[in-house]
Order: sequence, then C-alpha cells, then structure tokens
Amino acid sequence: MRVIRAEASTEEDMCKHPGFISGLCYMCGHKVDVEKYDSVALTYVHQGMRVVTDEIARVGKNESKKLLRQKKLYLVLDLDHTLLNSTRLVDVTPEEEYLKSQIDSLRAKDISRGSLFRLDFMNMLTKLRPFVRTFLEEANNMFEMYIYTMGERSYALQMASLLDPEKVYFRSGVIAKDDSTQKHQKGLDVVLGQESAVLILDDTESVWAKHKENLILMERYHFFASSCRQFGFNCKSLSELKSDETETEGALASVLKVLKQIHSMFFDSEPGADLADRDVRQVLKTVRRSVLNGCTVVFSRVFPTRFQAENHHLWKMAEQLGAICLTEVDPSVTHVVSTDTGTEKSRWALQEKKFLVHPQWIEATNYFWQKQPEDKFPVSQPKSQ
Repeated sequence: MRVIRAEASTEEDMCKHPGFISGLCYMCGHKVDVEKYDSVALTYVHQGMRVVTDEIARVGKNESKKLLRQKKLYLVLDLDHTLLNSTRLVDVTPEEEYLKSQIDSLRAKDISRGSLFRLDFMNMLTKLRPFVRTFLEEANNMFEMYIYTMGERSYALQMASLLDPEKVYFRSGVIAKDDSTQKHQKGLDVVLGQESAVLILDDTESVWAKHKENLILMERYHFFASSCRQFGFNCKSLSELKSDETETEGALASVLKVLKQIHSMFFDSEPGADLADRDVRQVLKTVRRSVLNGCTVVFSRVFPTRFQAENHHLWKMAEQLGAICLTEVDPSVTHVVSTDTGTEKSRWALQEKKFLVHPQWIEATNYFWQKQPEDKFPVSQPKSQ
C-alpha cells in the first residue's frame, strides 16, 4: 500500500493540474484545492469545469493556429436585437395579435424554414431577423462561431436550436449570462481563441468594455412593440406596422459584406507572413477608417454647451470612420452636422453648397459601414417663435 500511495503522490506532484471538474483535476484525477489556482469557469463546455488561466491561453493559442490554417477566424454573436427579437406573450399588443395566426412550425424538419415561433413552454414569441439563415450559412465558411448572450442558459440554448436546428454553426459553444467572469459584462476570457483572431457582433457596446476593438456594433432589431418600449422608443414597432427589415439591405446583409472584406484583408494581404502575427483588430480599424475617408465634419449645436467636443460619442464615431472633425468651418469642410438649419454653421453650409446632415447620418453610416446618402438625412427648419 505504501508503494501505491507513493506512486500516486508522485503522479499528483508531477501534474500541473491544468483544469478541474467538480474539484478533481481532469488530468491526474486527484482532488485539488481549486482556490489555490487562478482559473476561469468554463461551464458551457462541461458542467463544473474550471481551467487554469495559463492553460486557457495555451489552448487558445493552439486552437487559433489550427483555425487560421483553415482560413477561419472567430465570430462571437449576441442573440437579442442582433440575430433575433423575443417578446413575452403577455406583452403582445392588440395590433400584434395577428402574428399568432402566422406562427411557423416547431417540428424539427420545419424549423429551418421558419422565422416566427411561439414557444408556449417559455411563454414567448421569437422572431428571427431577416437574412439570418443565409448570414449564418455564409459566415460559417469564414468563422468558428460562438453565441454569447446576457440571457439565461435555457433561453440561449432554445434560441440556438431555432437558429441552428442541425447543430452545424455553434459547435464551439453557447455562452450565457452565468458563464461571464464579470457581472453585467461579457469577456473573451471564456472564449477558447486568441483575442487577435476574434470579431464580435453585438448591439450593446457597454457590455464589451475590455474588447471594444473587436466589436462591430449592430443596429438593434426591434420587431416587437415590447422591444421598442424597453429602449424608450415611443413609436410603432415593425410588427405593428406589418413591416420588417429587407433581406438584401438589412443590417445582417450589410454586416456580412463587412465581415467578408475583413476576412479577405486578413488572409490575402502580405503573402508569406505568419498568420499568427496578424491582428484582426487592426484590419477592423483599417476597414472602419475607410468609410468616411475624405470627409471633414463640423458639428453645430449637436453637443451640450461647454461640452468638450472631442469627447462626444458622435465626434469619436466620425473619427473612427475616417473623417476629420473640426470645431470651426473652413473651405476643407465637406459636411456640417446639425439638428437646426438656423445655426450660423448650418447657414454657411447651405451658402457654400456643403452637405448639411442630421446626426443620424453618422450613426447610420456607422451601422452600415458605408457612407449613407446625405439627402436621406435632412435637417429640419427651425421652429417659428
């Protein structure tokens, strides 16, 4: 017995304990004081699993190398308002009651053809965003995809089954609220890949405080009335208007073009260079800067009085899109951004035949990654006294 114990002890001493499942090292099988190790919970991979930080970095590096050899990157996808929109049945408005007669089948063979589902066991309706099935099919050729939501795991898995009934797209995992290592925040520390190879699609920037350089911000999908109310919009929803985004010109179709461009630039530039040395965040920055390249922008009464203009989110957004931002007009200015045609700078723009546009022009350009037609964002006349 002494010999057996000595051998077991030696085995335990030699093991670096890279990770644990329910307190047992998954390498040597011994019970370990997990608190002594800097580790991260990966319960979406296996219930009760924790992996040491160094081991996550090692695995992430190896997995990234394999993926890059396949000419793929990582894509982390939010659910709500990005790929779909859900509402509780009790929140359906009288103007939305017609939807209940247009529900698609939940039979396994039919799900892939549907887009509006009634989930009675969850007391909700879910509407998939137009183009989402084509988006996932094409993105799958370029990316290893994760779902990452601040919703509950049961909800996330149900949504994944609607989006991916054949279990083709989200093999890497579905990450839910309880998998995050920080409360009310999402982090790439639970994604098994190097940050330099990860892109994120999400409608909320604030939850990605540490990873804004990886983020492509999505225009929110508000199909249901409850979604509009949640974000304080006093307007009719798409469902109440009996309308929807278009397949070919909606947010997902637009962002797919951007993803293809980024993927192409990442893998096609600098032939012969080591792919592991490339950083998709730099490619993302380059593509974003090209959108308003050549534009010089001045803002007029868009920011609060005495507000430091350079700190305003619209100023930062315009610069990230490649525009030059100025505080005063000069001949180089191409666009004046204002909400009122009566300001001095607005009048100057009209007189000098410069573009005078509403601030929404910058936001729309940011969402669609393409300079939007200025005439679609006119500035209103000043209200008469």
